[in-house]
Amino acid sequence: MSVRAILVADNERHLRQALFTALTRLGHAVELAENGREALEKYQGRRFDLIVCDMGLPGLDGLGLLKAVKQRDPGLPVILMTAHGEVETAVGAMREGAQDFILKPFPAGVIEEAVNRALAAAPVPAPAPAKEEKGENARPLLTRNQRMIRLLELARTVAASPATVLLQGESGTGKELLARFIHQHSPRADGPFVAINCASLPENLLESELFGHEKGAFTGAVARKQGKFELADGGTMLLDEISEMDLALQAKLLRVLQEGEIDRVGGKDPQKIDVRVIATTNRDLKAWAESGRFRSDLYYRLNVIPFFLPPLRERLDDLPLLADHFRRKYSRLNSKNVAGLSAAALARLEIYDWPGNIRELENTVARGVLLAAGPEVEPGDLFMDEAGFLAALERTPPAAPGLPAAANRPPAAGEPAPESGLAQPEPGPSAAEGLMTIEAMERRLIGQALNETLGNRTHAAKLLGISVRTLRNKLAEYRV
Repeated sequence: MSVRAILVADNERHLRQALFTALTRLGHAVELAENGREALEKYQGRRFDLIVCDMGLPGLDGLGLLKAVKQRDPGLPVILMTAHGEVETAVGAMREGAQDFILKPFPAGVIEEAVNRALAAAPVPAPAPAKEEKGENARPLLTRNQRMIRLLELARTVAASPATVLLQGESGTGKELLARFIHQHSPRADGPFVAINCASLPENLLESELFGHEKGAFTGAVARKQGKFELADGGTMLLDEISEMDLALQAKLLRVLQEGEIDRVGGKDPQKIDVRVIATTNRDLKAWAESGRFRSDLYYRLNVIPFFLPPLRERLDDLPLLADHFRRKYSRLNSKNVAGLSAAALARLEIYDWPGNIRELENTVARGVLLAAGPEVEPGDLFMDEAGFLAALERTPPAAPGLPAAANRPPAAGEPAPESGLAQPEPGPSAAEGLMTIEAMERRLIGQALNETLGNRTHAAKLLGISVRTLRNKLAEYRV
């Protein structure tokens, strides 16, 4: 079953959460709104496959929302709910184009059946072009795992608070996605969301990046620069991998959290800011604080609302859902018609331990889509180590000697001839017979990965499931 985007609008908090749980359990991506105006804004901001709303919404009622939606998209199904069962109301709603009309209260099975009917009757929309897949909607938080559903419900609840949040979990578990989820469901959603990786910059540059600097504060400071905290004013600041921050800088961050103001490097007067801070770490930050490697006072200041994201191996019921999402994403990006993953390929994914979590799963599925020769991704397309890489070379179908698949098509009118970026082997007897040597197939596979990643060696190595060093050695071996 494909994942569908559903907007639920109801002013009763408990019913919103119950509908979120029920529909997310079915595998759908659910957005919530508590009034008609909020629902209309969310509808205008992104594409939905179905809207479920209450008739008695404050501000803009359900019938008004229905009319607004139908004016823009007559084919979008809308299910209306009401606690008042007047026949005239139901008839009027159906006349305006409502897909279904449900009386409150109702058991979960009723809404699930209504949603399934509506989605079955509605055409599956064509996937958006790759150029439209950008921003936060490009990476939705998808889950049907009960632990993750409860975690998202808690995140939605605490989003309204300005308190700091500490997200802990292994690398690749989706900490930044959860941070964005909290921001999107907070009163600061219209404000900026600014993220900085504390491990990516040395101490002297990180301070300037966080707090800004005045002109002449240090060599090279030719103008005043606003720091990330100032840029995030009125919104949310994500401090990614906070455990990597130097102890001296931690003291300055503590003052920001306590006083709500920053000092630019070289500045004289503090600057007031209004920023909600979310920090992430893949370490046991409490143990680091106890060992003196992280300031304990800052730890307790950050740990007001803690979240612990489970690794993928503890939420394997989400694996088919996530794998299908990535399959659709990379089929679109690579302009390939890959319909799904075979049962054998999915079974191969489910027995793996996933030390790299969802990020590793995404890379694996991207590689499978890229290498799939048929309508489905097969186990052989998912090679996850260098042994699998060598085995995949033996399965690679013949192509023009030394050229990646992208180079085998004739150029379009006015298009320059493509370059493989790899040295081409001299045709030997095997080439004349329509076969390829292992070396030629290896060159072809590497060339295809480099073409797909526009020459980015790091991304190409990830697609191939090998290290950058191994890729670099292969390129040197081929004298590229």
